[in-house]
Formats: sequence, structure tokens, C-alpha cells
Amino acid sequence: MAGCYNTSLFLLSRRRIRRSGTDRRERFFVFLLACLNEERVLSESLARITALPAGNFMALVIDDASDDRTGEIALAADPDRVRLYRRTLPNARRGKGAALNDGVRHLRESGLLAGHDPADVILCVVDADGRLDPHVVQSVDPYFDDPRTGAVQVCVRMYNRHQGLLARMQDMEFVVYGDVFQSARRFIGSVGMGGNGQFMRLSALNTLSTADGAGPWSDSLTEDLDLGVRLLAKGWTNQHCTTAAVSQQAVLSLRRLIRQRSRWFQGHLQSSGLVPLILRDVPTRAALDLLYHLSSPVLILLTSLLPLSFLVALGATTVASVQVGHPLVSPMWLLGPYLLSFTAAYTYGFVYAKRERDLGLVRSVLLAHVFVFYGYIWFAAGWWGFWRMLTGKQTWLKTART
Repeated sequence: MAGCYNTSLFLLSRRRIRRSGTDRRERFFVFLLACLNEERVLSESLARITALPAGNFMALVIDDASDDRTGEIALAADPDRVRLYRRTLPNARRGKGAALNDGVRHLRESGLLAGHDPADVILCVVDADGRLDPHVVQSVDPYFDDPRTGAVQVCVRMYNRHQGLLARMQDMEFVVYGDVFQSARRFIGSVGMGGNGQFMRLSALNTLSTADGAGPWSDSLTEDLDLGVRLLAKGWTNQHCTTAAVSQQAVLSLRRLIRQRSRWFQGHLQSSGLVPLILRDVPTRAALDLLYHLSSPVLILLTSLLPLSFLVALGATTVASVQVGHPLVSPMWLLGPYLLSFTAAYTYGFVYAKRERDLGLVRSVLLAHVFVFYGYIWFAAGWWGFWRMLTGKQTWLKTART
């Protein structure tokens, strides 16, 4: 089932989208950086944002009660482009979604958006270690010429992908996800938001605010996934931009990586609460894809049993072969498991070689074979996240920067 689904999305992702020319509008871009103890990476990110070759933009650093130099670094940045909003305890440190909601509320109440139509204000969520391509505004802006576009997600890369195999695998993971799955979902109508490098029209976010004053982001561990689905349910269109990217820091510790993915997994489990909304308000084709995506945690847990069953069968066959004194199966018997496991590697290698031309196609395909085994980290992460859900643990510490 997964093989058929992935193949279909790969073929769909090769199609090109044609756009008709429309009148251009002047838009105001606001880059939101929710920061908790980000002194190691914030200065570099702000320097790149303030150097963007775009005219009408600003950056808002939301200091979530940091106890390091995060606030000082924001104050030392370009005063014409960077603003600092400090959150204080006990209301601070309640998750990224809460920080972003508070930041948007501050934008509305502070007068920083005075004179701007919410339909022409574009908010961009950037992680504190995010490095946006210099042309990102020029690449994203045309998508908002369509008044139905509520959000645009750009590609995500790892800027330290050369620092070992684990970093390279994370880069391949995001490239494959963006260039295959997200690109195909443009035609299905189910493009998801990724948190980092996520551009949103303010008027679209306003439709998600509730009567009790709650902001557009939820307290889910995957608040970006939640927001993207709710935008679709409100009738907005999510787009994926393939010509620009935001680069972030790959995790270099396997334990920290599994821990991070456990949080994402648990967040997807929490998102099962979106199913009634999807069934009620999302168009059928997009709803079917979203439901398949939200079922991925269950599928991952079930699939985690397959490698174990394969190894048991292989071990039993090997023991039986020794007992009878000759092989009970032909070496060609391994061809089936190879094709089932590694056919996708050739596709993923082809896609990655398009982005990393210095590697070449052969090396990319070989790396994609390793990538198949790298995917097994989701089995460990899945059971960890599932256990945390069963035991009622919802809070997580952020992934440490290096």
C-alpha cells in the first residue's frame, strides 16, 4: 500500500504548475522567531534576515523568558528591521504555539502593522537557527497573488549536512519529503505546514482565532501540522514553493534525533482529533490524503513488526538449512525482500541528486540505500512517543543547538 502511494505521489510531483499572470501587490513581510535560549544561533539568523534584498519587511524576536543572551542579541541587531517582544514567567515557556500566538497578538496591539491590510501582511515562522535563501521573498510573494492562498511552505534543508552521515540522512529526508510528497500534494490540495519557513497570510490566520481570544496556533506538539489542516478546513489553499528553502541545523546525536522524532510522532498521535474536522470541512480528495497521513503513526507501529518477523523467518530457515545439510531456499529468494525494501532508494537517489549535483546520481542512490535503514529510527521514535502518550506525558524540552 505504501509503495503504491509513494509511487503515485512521485509521478504526480513531476508535473509542473502553470500560473497565470495577475496584478502584483505590495506586501509587508514579518518574520517571527520564537526563541528560548537561542544565543548560539540567533545572531547569524538575524544577520541573514536583515540582509534580505526585499524592501518591506521586519523581524519580531519573541523571547520566551530566556535566561541567556537571546534578548541582548535581538536588541543589538538592526533597529530598523528587528523588534524584540519579551514574554515573562509564569505565562512564558508554554510551547512554541503559545509564543507565536502571543507574538501575533503583540503585532496587532502594538501598532507595528498600522496601515497594512491583513490580506497583504505575510507572517513567516523561522526557527532561531533558520537560514533563509536570499531570494525567498521574491520566490514566495507571487503565490499570494491568488487571494485563496492562505499559506506557503518553502523547502527545508540542513546547512550542516556535510558533518557526517546522520546529518546527510536528515537532509535527504527533508528533500524527499518536499520534492516528492509536498510537491505532489499541490495537486491534491493537502500541502502541509512544516513550522520552519512557513509563510501565512494574516487574514487567513485571523479566521482561525476563536471567540475566546485564543490564537491560531494550538498547544499540540506539532502545532504546524494542526494549523495547516485547519487552514484547509477554512477553505484556504496551502502551497509548496520548490524554488526557495530555509536551512536549519541537523541533529548530530542519534539519541537526540530519536527524541526529537518521538515528539513529532506524539504530536501526530494528538492530531487524530482533527479527523472529524477533516471529514466535515475538507474536500474529499485532500481529506483522503490527510487521513492517510494522520494514520501514519499506526502504520509505523505495525510496520515496525515486519523487520522482526523477517529476521525470525530468516533465522529459522538458516537453522533448518544447517540441520538438513543444504540450503532450503535459493539465493534468488532474497531478491523479493530487496525489491520491496530498496526500490524506493533509486527514486529517492534520483530526487536527491537533482538537489545535490556535486554528489552525482550513483553516490546519491547508494546514500538512499542507507536512507532506507535510517528510516528505522521512526520505529524507535514511534514506540517512545506512543509510550509517552499512554503515560500522559505531554511536555518536551527543545532540541539543543550546537
